[in-house]
Amino acid sequence: MKVDDFLTLNPVFRFDEFYELLSSSNSTSQRTQEAHLRNYLRRGRIRRIKRGLYMTVPPGQTPDSVKPDLFLVAAKMTPDAVLAYHTALEFHGRSYSIFTEFYSLTNHSMRKFKFDGMSFRGVPFSRELVEKKVELFDVKHVNRSGVDVSVTSMERTLVDVLDRPVFGGGWEEIWRSLESIEYFNLDKVVEYAFLLANSTTIAKVGFYLESNAERLMVNEKYLDALGKGISRKPHYMDRNNRKGGQLMERWNLIVPKAIVDQSWEELRMYGNSRELIRKMKGRSNAWFTNLNS
Repeated sequence: MKVDDFLTLNPVFRFDEFYELLSSSNSTSQRTQEAHLRNYLRRGRIRRIKRGLYMTVPPGQTPDSVKPDLFLVAAKMTPDAVLAYHTALEFHGRSYSIFTEFYSLTNHSMRKFKFDGMSFRGVPFSRELVEKKVELFDVKHVNRSGVDVSVTSMERTLVDVLDRPVFGGGWEEIWRSLESIEYFNLDKVVEYAFLLANSTTIAKVGFYLESNAERLMVNEKYLDALGKGISRKPHYMDRNNRKGGQLMERWNLIVPKAIVDQSWEELRMYGNSRELIRKMKGRSNAWFTNLNS
């Protein structure tokens, strides 16, 4: 394949993919490959997103005028990147809000980076999943602009955002986003919840499904199955908010009353929204301690 053909087919690409193309043409010297890349950068045919990651500039356009597909940027961050958490909700068209931060699951170590005002962050796969070699459980492969994109299914995304709500945008965003979903394969939901092997997460999933049992047509057998994996002692649903919690006895889960009542204004007061977290940045540790004491 010629380089121009490669660029047409790959609006976002990594250097290792470019390397593989040139290697197939017997241009195996790294210095030669980097020279080729610099040439295309100089000609304005490609634009650097970060070290090792580039975007294609279509003929007749300039690097500054072209905006990349941000989902492709997140999907190409590392060779094993999987769109997840709030980014998966957005990709599936189910997010309540549009965020400026993108998350991808990966086994590769990488630093958070910014591009065109957007942030991109790699989140490690759960150690439990890696040890069981099931980190790609219920990962879907979707064609986007001719590129194969890996993204967590809605079932896995449901469990993931309950497991790590900070990557889901906070409780209000999670609840409002999930409200738009009318169906889940509950066998997949339960199976994945147990793969994570976290009793608190299992309880969160059980609480959520029970709270939405009528809307989602949840059979009692799924709640019973989840009930077998919860802790014997009460756990907090939100470790950062232990005020005014209500014990859900079936799940041994202490849920913030604001979540039970869906009184989101109250929830924001206790630091669970992204807006308040941003406001806290730069303020003194003493102020933060007093807020949560």
